[in-house]
Amino acid sequence: MERPADHPQIATGKLGVLLVNLGTPDAPDAPSVKRYLGEFLSDRRVVEIPWLLWQPILRGIILNTRPKKSAHAYSQVWTPDGSPLAAITAAQAVALQARLGDAAVVRHAMRYQSPAIAIELDALLAAGCERILFAPLYPQYSAATTASALDGLAAWIASRRRLPALRTLPPYHDDPVAIAALHRDLARQIAALDFEPEALLLSFHGMPERTLHLGDPYHCHCRKTARLVGEAFAASHPSLRVITSFQSRFGRAKWLEPATDAVLVEQARAGTRKLAIAAPGFSADCLETLEELAIRGKEEFLGAGGTHFAALACLNTGDEGMDMLEHLVRRELAGWL
Repeated sequence: MERPADHPQIATGKLGVLLVNLGTPDAPDAPSVKRYLGEFLSDRRVVEIPWLLWQPILRGIILNTRPKKSAHAYSQVWTPDGSPLAAITAAQAVALQARLGDAAVVRHAMRYQSPAIAIELDALLAAGCERILFAPLYPQYSAATTASALDGLAAWIASRRRLPALRTLPPYHDDPVAIAALHRDLARQIAALDFEPEALLLSFHGMPERTLHLGDPYHCHCRKTARLVGEAFAASHPSLRVITSFQSRFGRAKWLEPATDAVLVEQARAGTRKLAIAAPGFSADCLETLEELAIRGKEEFLGAGGTHFAALACLNTGDEGMDMLEHLVRRELAGWL
């Protein structure tokens, strides 16, 4: 039967990949940061305080005080292409598209702000993608990151009539390819330094300690990543001490420890003079790596007596990182690709 003349053309038969990261303000100014924080901190996966208690604190205090301070921090790392996280994630999608060629359509989205998950999924569907891999770029699983991204996917599913077949990228905190990529990339960066670090501090984003007791595997995933990376460095750099910490504490609740800022000071005071820091929980450099670690972390370490400090880059769009990402995506597309 021929298609009626007035029937719309529907694209079909393609595979899609949506890379998803956390999100970022649209600009390094207080109004943009306020919009971003309002959405981010209203996510019940992120802040698990009862809604009626939290919203007055958020709307009455935090969103009237924190945006200006955060905007200043963003302004220190903003690039001509915008937020580092947004620019790098977009570049990762472009690089992955080049690697996959015509095998799949690759786009990227942010859980908060833009580009929005729903809009990008609609774009893949309109491009004819009947099978889509939804890929949160979080190596370690957390309800506040991975599960929240899946909430965004679920909301899209609930609001659409025509849906594709869907798969989701699992956490890859202990994937041998991911560990090898981290080890090779960090070792390359260390070799390029003008000093030899005595210690490598692996800093992961923090979470309230109660999330661990409630069953979130994030802490265990971070510790396993750190252990496996440490074992790789024990073989290649036997004199390098590998330490683990957690950054970005917020609020009065007890967070996962040890805290990165405290460890930097303790290491310097204990006699460590040369230190490198890396963030293996981030797939792309962002405010937390470029401002919190590279700028404030350096000030804390040198201020406490350290003499040499280096903040190592995330995998970003380097060969090691893109080889890993291509491997993960092709593995999850197996049987479709």
